[in-house]
Amino acid sequence: MNESVSRVAVGDLSVEIWPNAEDIGREAARRLKEALIRAVELRGSARFIAATGNSQFPLISALGDHDIPWDKVDVFHMDEYLGLDQTASASFRRWIRERIQDRFAPRSVDYIRGDAPDVDAEIARYEAALRSAPVDVVCMGIGENGHLAFNEPNACDFNDNRWVAQIELTPESRRQQVDEGHFADISAVPSSAIALTIPALLSAESIIVSA
Repeated sequence: MNESVSRVAVGDLSVEIWPNAEDIGREAARRLKEALIRAVELRGSARFIAATGNSQFPLISALGDHDIPWDKVDVFHMDEYLGLDQTASASFRRWIRERIQDRFAPRSVDYIRGDAPDVDAEIARYEAALRSAPVDVVCMGIGENGHLAFNEPNACDFNDNRWVAQIELTPESRRQQVDEGHFADISAVPSSAIALTIPALLSAESIIVSA
């Protein structure tokens, strides 16, 4: 491991501080590769939940340097704005399609349909898909106000029985989307999203957080 990396333990959480975002991305990509290959060797396939924030750009960029059996990998994602069309520039479905599906051609990609006519039915469908087999690895970031997926710090439930839920975004989370260039102003940012809950994210065998 890079000698310039510092390490600290926070309870059961192992934290590593790397010199820059590119190094974080390369290390995250290496660990993702290991987790996916381990699952494929064990069960013949792997299931991967991907985040879509700007913090994931270095990871996605570095994935091209690794030989991963994508034809045996099923991909899910963490959230999607309620009511947003999949062709919109800020759509997380579009993010996954352009950066993972089109580039790496995984065996399958299951998208959260934020513009589904029946939101409750879409939530139930996606939860059933997630629960149908073990989740091998989650790659995620941390929002500026501490949100995970779109689970806001003041509203998330670590004991939630649900794996997928409709979430109301705080002004801070909506402002972050504007500041990162995804929307022209805060009025354009949807106020609700469909998101995986904390228990869903923590269900994975491996969790890689790049922040």
